[in-house]
Amino acid sequence: MIPAQFDYVAPTSVEDALAALAEHGDDAKIIAGGQSLLPVLRMRLNAPETVIDLGRIDSLRGIRDDGDALVIGAMTTHHDVRTSDLVREHAGVIAKATDLLADSQIRHRGTFGGALAHADPAGDLGAGALSLGAEFVIAGSGGTRTVPASEFFVDFFETAIGDDEILTEVRVPKHTGWGSHYEKFVRIVHQWPIVAVAATVRVEGGTIAEARIGLTNMGSTPVRATGVEESLAGAEATEDGVRAAADRAAEGTDPPSDLNGDADYRRHIATVLTRRAVLAAAGA
Repeated sequence: MIPAQFDYVAPTSVEDALAALAEHGDDAKIIAGGQSLLPVLRMRLNAPETVIDLGRIDSLRGIRDDGDALVIGAMTTHHDVRTSDLVREHAGVIAKATDLLADSQIRHRGTFGGALAHADPAGDLGAGALSLGAEFVIAGSGGTRTVPASEFFVDFFETAIGDDEILTEVRVPKHTGWGSHYEKFVRIVHQWPIVAVAATVRVEGGTIAEARIGLTNMGSTPVRATGVEESLAGAEATEDGVRAAADRAAEGTDPPSDLNGDADYRRHIATVLTRRAVLAAAGA
């Protein structure tokens, strides 16, 4: 299908992009990599009068070391994230989730910030960002503000970004030396995950000292498996030591029921994937 006609604006700075948003208001839509928005426009599920393209704003690209955190620009492509030595060393679960995100074409065009701002609960990046305690830097006419991941994801396709605001970068606390793994369950390759688990684990002397676990597609937003995290603290990094903790993976979740499986099926799968992800992250 062909999208409805729209005006196209390509600012070269965040300030110009914010000015365009202010000028066009509710009639405008921001496009980053376009891998989520373009299909929507083609199917005419959304018909904005103006599309504001962030692709020419160089300041929104790149990955840098900022002491105790990595800073990933919102327009950084998935390919650049997954191949970054900094991300693999200090936030491995994000690199591993990006490895399994869609296909090579989408990874080269899609953007880290765009995917997170799209806030699909079946998206691969939200669980890792949530579990690592990422912070989202958002720019608006009144300046910038920082929102923790626990408050950023609001509901289905809804975030804390206001209509007159732009996500500029994501700050990811370093988890250097922690093991990590992203376990994703799909029916066919490149599909959105039916369920997935992002696990980051710190092991000391064969015992799990700390764990951070995020769940994908187990609710209207990414979910932090706090019950699993609590149970893993002090557990042996063995299958027997992890199994009881993983059985708590579905606590407090509200997974959807659809053609890929009902809610109870997803709850069961979550426990299986959590056990696998934690063991892999712990090197067991």
